[in-house]
Amino acid sequence: MMFFAFGNLIYISVLLINAIAVLSEDRFLARVGWSNTVAEPAFGGGSGGGGSESVKNRLIGLMTSVRTLMRIPLIGINVTIILYELALG
Repeated sequence: MMFFAFGNLIYISVLLINAIAVLSEDRFLARVGWSNTVAEPAFGGGSGGGGSESVKNRLIGLMTSVRTLMRIPLIGINVTIILYELALG
């Protein structure tokens, strides 16, 4: 019984990562004001202390990182889930 809840948690997380990965920065995010067009300072070269970055900028950075790093692994994860559902679903 616990395994089924864990499987649903995996499905939900993969779907959320897919949703973040397919957002287009040019078509959607720039229109809403969530574009990463401003050059960010590297390695803490920003203003003030370590936590002065806003939540919005952190979410923009997270979405950019997910789109960059998870593109190839998501293909394999999605194919695995599809094959699992076709075989045992």
